[in-house]
Amino acid sequence: MLFMRASFIGLGYIGLPTAIIAARHGIRIAGIDVNPEIVKATNEGHLHIVEPEMEAMLKDVVADGSLKAYSQPQVADAYFIVVPTPFKENHQPDISFVEAATRSVVPILKEGDLFVIESTSPVGTTEKMRDIIFSLRPELEGKIFMAYCPERVLPGNVAYELINNDRVIGGINPESTEKAKEFYSKFVKGALHSTDCRTAEMCKLTENASRDVQIAFANELSLVCAKAGINVWKLIELANKHPRVKILQPGCGVGGHCIAVDPYFITAAFPDDSKLIAQARKTNDFKAEWCTGQILAQMMRFEKQNGRKPMVALMGLAFKPNIDDLRESPAMEIAASVSEVVEPKNLMIVEPNIKQHPRFELTGYKAAYDKADIVAFLVNHREFASLDYRKDVTVLDFCGTFKLPYTI
Repeated sequence: MLFMRASFIGLGYIGLPTAIIAARHGIRIAGIDVNPEIVKATNEGHLHIVEPEMEAMLKDVVADGSLKAYSQPQVADAYFIVVPTPFKENHQPDISFVEAATRSVVPILKEGDLFVIESTSPVGTTEKMRDIIFSLRPELEGKIFMAYCPERVLPGNVAYELINNDRVIGGINPESTEKAKEFYSKFVKGALHSTDCRTAEMCKLTENASRDVQIAFANELSLVCAKAGINVWKLIELANKHPRVKILQPGCGVGGHCIAVDPYFITAAFPDDSKLIAQARKTNDFKAEWCTGQILAQMMRFEKQNGRKPMVALMGLAFKPNIDDLRESPAMEIAASVSEVVEPKNLMIVEPNIKQHPRFELTGYKAAYDKADIVAFLVNHREFASLDYRKDVTVLDFCGTFKLPYTI
């Protein structure tokens, strides 16, 4: 199969860049999204996310006809489900978007087609979608190929990582695995590792749960160092001189649609057997609460000492540096909590990677830094590196912009 046509269902942070890369490698792409604004922007060559290099690539593939966006699924030879998988109450996984996307393509599936889920999913999701497809189209059983292939990309470096990172591909049978590998080999230079769909699903969850646990160690260490009067940044630097130690950097929590979400897909299914993973989630969630408490405590201290309310600057809203993605962002949680206490005239919120926010009025990072009495660095954006340390204000360095000790 030459895979001359492929449909990507979901044009978000992963679906759209993957579609663009595939289009650049000779595959005619139909990008599908339920948001008409995203469809319109894509067809005009405008990238609706912040991702270096991608908009220029999008303009090229739209101009030469390799990629076109639609609001409804289009007939293709391969279908890729790249939609969100949030969680419901009590952190139960919600695969309703995956199911809806799957059902949307069932009427147009034909013999020989490839169906791949890229959305992060609980173990068993690919098999559930297989059962849905064959219950609605029993004549396709044994006639189509189905697999799971999770993304492994770093926001801000997607153009490189989509091509060069290894991929894990798990089919519902060996033939499906090989068919999916055939597709990805057209643009992935990294190794393609074969497995079954359940192992591939668990592999994605394991990767992000592992990172969550490692970050939780760094965040917990930062709390210990705050009480002990130790500079956590210098401590970690020294500890990492050990040849077998690699401690990560603490922050104000953990966000994004991967690390802050995926571990719950394990703990929800295996609650009695994933206690360390569950505790890491609690630790990282608590870090945002702790940071909020420190900001409010410094505000009370300032008002008591100076007889007036301080000007407070919260530096960063994204879930990690140098991107515009606010999903599950601990900085957003902190900003929301602080804004409930601080009058708008005394609060400046900074996020250099977005132009506006529906809830918060944004301030330029230099103006906010210059006006503030209390500055809380929540995200270590590259722009903040140009700021000189001010000794005349209280700086809460939660993300290591200046590598200052935590203050209690």
